[in-house]
Amino acid sequence: MSALGRLAPFAREWQPVARAGEQCDGCGTPLDGEHHRHLVDLDRSALRCVCDACRPLASEDRYRLVPTRILTDPTFILDEARWSALEIPVRLAFIYFSSRLGRWAAFYPSPAGAAESLLTMEGFAALAAATRLVKAAAPDVEALLVHGDRESRFETFLVPIDLCYQLVGQVRLHWRGFSGGDRAWRELETFFADLRARAEVVG
Repeated sequence: MSALGRLAPFAREWQPVARAGEQCDGCGTPLDGEHHRHLVDLDRSALRCVCDACRPLASEDRYRLVPTRILTDPTFILDEARWSALEIPVRLAFIYFSSRLGRWAAFYPSPAGAAESLLTMEGFAALAAATRLVKAAAPDVEALLVHGDRESRFETFLVPIDLCYQLVGQVRLHWRGFSGGDRAWRELETFFADLRARAEVVG
């Protein structure tokens, strides 16, 4: 199975917030729709909603608790040369280390869901050497999220993996036509404004 195939269930199963009446995937306890945590199920490549009592499942080899922190590196500026070296075809992508694949993987939101972009190792090595965010990323559960706005400026954050798939869901829901449409761009701007407000400096 391809890397994209393994990750497809994330995009398919992820919901930005719990639906009304949703239950913990561990014990069945009803969950607060806006305030609960997620586990990455490595065996099934899926995000699982959990209550506080079931968080210790993350101590098992199969599960990883998704953190909540959002980090930024004010000393790092992602320029066009570094971005081009990664050979990612769009200006919105997330990169994380998959312990099951044993490598860094890059994905970008598309109207069809999460699409994989094969990384150039030289380009990624140069990126990793330039920012502390890469070293700080926890495997499987945190990702380097890069956003290039319409004025060709890049922003880079370290974010929980569930936020990446929330973003995938938003793009899939709101994107219209070739350019996306005003609604899609408004949703992106709101998403990244929230990241800026919540982000802390790495280290």
